[in-house]
Amino acid sequence: MTSPSTPEQADDVATPDELSHAPGFLARRMYQAYLAAWLHDVDATLTGPQFAVLQITGENPGCDQRSIADLVALDTSTMADVARRLENRGLLSRTPSPADARRKLLNLTEEGRATVHDANLRARKLDEELLRPIPAEQRADVLRHLAVLADHWERLGQEH
Repeated sequence: MTSPSTPEQADDVATPDELSHAPGFLARRMYQAYLAAWLHDVDATLTGPQFAVLQITGENPGCDQRSIADLVALDTSTMADVARRLENRGLLSRTPSPADARRKLLNLTEEGRATVHDANLRARKLDEELLRPIPAEQRADVLRHLAVLADHWERLGQEH
């Protein structure tokens, strides 16, 4: 017997076409599934934004926190929180800029380099699995289309 607070699931329940064909709805579904796969296959404690900060900092040692935030698509307050958490975990160092003490310069620690290296290996395997349903010869096109959409959606968000 079903409890009174739990609605019964009908066999003919379906998502309306207006929703199932909406790019934002599909993007949200993909993102939710991606988060679950990331936690399972890559790292249960390192978030995607944290990984991106570590990855970009590793490629741009000594870069300022605001520039990294722009590259990761994080607002400055979220970036400050992410950087502080990574610093507290011993993965990142933040030092004041000699030119402007308000600016924080970021560098990976040895542990941060090892963490991003290991996570990157697992993330690339996840990338392969995520794209597996797409024929190999079409994957570059799919990624190019996703990048075009990401750029366009970011511009739309900045306009509002």
